[in-house]
Amino acid sequence: MTKEILIRQIVDVLQQAGFVVSKRCNIRPRSFDLAARNAETLLFCKVLYNIDGLNEETAREMRGLARCLGGSALLVGAKTRDQLLEDSVVYMRYGIPAINVQTLSDYFIENVPPLVSASPGGLYVSIDGDVLKEARQRTSMSLGSLASQLGVSRRTISKYEDGGMDASIDIVLHLEELLDVALARSIDLLQCFEKHKGMNIPAEPETKVEKHTPDDGILNMLHALGYQVMSTTQAPFKAISKDTSDILLTGISSYSSAMIKRADLMSSISCVTMTKSVFIINGETKSQNVENTVLIEKRELDKLSGREELSELIDERTKRHIPKP
Repeated sequence: MTKEILIRQIVDVLQQAGFVVSKRCNIRPRSFDLAARNAETLLFCKVLYNIDGLNEETAREMRGLARCLGGSALLVGAKTRDQLLEDSVVYMRYGIPAINVQTLSDYFIENVPPLVSASPGGLYVSIDGDVLKEARQRTSMSLGSLASQLGVSRRTISKYEDGGMDASIDIVLHLEELLDVALARSIDLLQCFEKHKGMNIPAEPETKVEKHTPDDGILNMLHALGYQVMSTTQAPFKAISKDTSDILLTGISSYSSAMIKRADLMSSISCVTMTKSVFIINGETKSQNVENTVLIEKRELDKLSGREELSELIDERTKRHIPKP
């Protein structure tokens, strides 16, 4: 299976699940390949045939984008090392859940969440500790008795009940058979995993808003107008600019065919993320819009005194633009 086939399969699953899917991000480097939205769910999806190809910098930017725009980051692939990804199993890579296409389909189309997570030591299941404790007490079974039947320590059973330890699949199946109760806790792919198997992921965005390179004068200008600015290094846009009412996907470039291609992609992504898209042009521009992306010359930005004026300019040019059917 090639990456192209994998992407087509993912798009097909997402569309069947009712997602609106952006154009594919085919500009390098890219922190994500697809943006998709279904009702209140926003996904930034990275596609890699081998999920081990995800690096920490890309994962950090994906998590930052997801947090900034109220979405979730997801990695979809086919294999890890020399083996295929298993169905209904979640693999973590730098704080981002990684799954195969079948698990994606089960979760979003069939509404069947995965139960198993992969770790270096094998496959594990998170136990609902409250259900375990209630079932054990209902059957009048002591910690020691249950531990003896499972071949583990009393402390291990206590940790299961406290929710402090995942269990192997065999242990969970044995527990469920002994107590006649379902114990496996499902995995919510849309929740950001702040801690997984001892790996700490900071709760705050790694790239804070207002962070930008000192020599990037345009981002400094946007910040001076009253926007919070989160710069990016691998996204199709240069930054995300936010104020109390607007979120702008922000590109910066001179007018060129490459800029038009990038602005068109930004327009598609902005429709999915429900944001505005603006491209600041160094020099002169030959048009005021590329699809839903508004083009503004730097000299025009220089004349603005606040974010309200920029917002009005963007809205004015957006109204003038008649989208293609």
